[in-house]
Amino acid sequence: MATGDYAADLNEIEALDKEYVFGTWAYQSEVAPTQIVESDGVTFTDADGTEYIDFSAQLMCSNLGHSADAVADAIAEQAQNGAYFAPGFATEARAKLGEKLADVTPGNLSKTFFSTSGTEAVEAALKIAKFYTGKDKIISRYRSYHGATAGSISVTGDPRRLAAEPGIPGMIKAPDPYAYGSTLDPMESLEYIDEMLMLEGDTVAAVLVEPIVGSNGILVPPPEYLPRLKEIAHDHGALLICDEVMTGFGRTGEWFGSDVYDVTPDIMTMAKGLSGAYAPLAATTVTDEIADHFEDNMLTHGHTYAGHPVACAAGLAAVETYQKENLIERSSEMSEYLEGRIDDLADSHPSVGDTRGIGLFHGIELTKRSDGREPFGTRADKLSKGSTIVDEVAATALENGTYVANMINTLIISPPLTITREDVDAAIDAIDVALEVSDSAMDA
Repeated sequence: MATGDYAADLNEIEALDKEYVFGTWAYQSEVAPTQIVESDGVTFTDADGTEYIDFSAQLMCSNLGHSADAVADAIAEQAQNGAYFAPGFATEARAKLGEKLADVTPGNLSKTFFSTSGTEAVEAALKIAKFYTGKDKIISRYRSYHGATAGSISVTGDPRRLAAEPGIPGMIKAPDPYAYGSTLDPMESLEYIDEMLMLEGDTVAAVLVEPIVGSNGILVPPPEYLPRLKEIAHDHGALLICDEVMTGFGRTGEWFGSDVYDVTPDIMTMAKGLSGAYAPLAATTVTDEIADHFEDNMLTHGHTYAGHPVACAAGLAAVETYQKENLIERSSEMSEYLEGRIDDLADSHPSVGDTRGIGLFHGIELTKRSDGREPFGTRADKLSKGSTIVDEVAATALENGTYVANMINTLIISPPLTITREDVDAAIDAIDVALEVSDSAMDA
């Protein structure tokens, strides 16, 4: 039964949802779902008729907004013509989407395994790296999120991994390029990884990174970081895997985060924007060399919904929409305006300790002290009951008509690529009011 203060104001559907459906990453006593009944463009509406600007594209995935009619039509048409066929059969949607990804991904990334979520894409990448290299270990980073399944949570550095540990063996964590919260300069963290690879000997299959860290703070590395990381990995016989689940499909003002740094990873994972979140779809794409390896070596991986026709139809229509509507270029063009408005907030609110980002992918990190930059939210808070000041800031923004995701100590600004300047202004106005909460909570 729905109990406690969190359940007091739930309507019938919300109460049913709370009683019969697990809330994710949550103490169930604190779950209080809000029923959403409608969406349009960059807004969505709850059961009380309140409309919100979607300033984080839900979980950084609704890149096309909520009115991508071509994608919805493609889903309906495929469902009518053939909703599902076993992965051993070919469908037009899957074949053409594979071809399309070979076209839009960097370099010689050419062959794809399709799955249904980002965590599954990472699982496939880990296995492919191990199969290809014959090695067992993976180096990832502490401020990372790669998924919730056994392998993906094991390479995740986010504290939500702790309940699932010890995890699978051979997963090693490295520091991040994060000047605000690390004792290492961003480029010094590369030297650390170089030394790790040397000390591990010839046992590491791959180094796995988000080109720009997403849910752990929108951490943008120096321009030379990712190219040098690929060199270091290859010098030690390891592959570079780029997790583009969040940074793909225009989020950074380029097709992929790797494109920002002119790097072609050996393996790329993607999801979220791949279908604009219209269907559960993910992909793991590899270079020609890795693809060729499996001509005469078995790819021992697969599942029932690999390359699901309806999901692939959504993905194909989504990528075509990015192209036809020039949304990648639009993201790049809107970036300067969004960054300027975020700078306005930083100038007006002492609790804004740092802002960073690229494209339509920005973070506002908060601080208790203007002189010492002490965070309101910490990693431990992800595992604790109750709300933080950062949660309260996000909740106040919602009360003022703007949904913005927050992770640990950072507000994540990642609107649909279709957002207008007017929408940005309205959302920034709501956050402007919300930041008064953190300003008032600062230490004297």
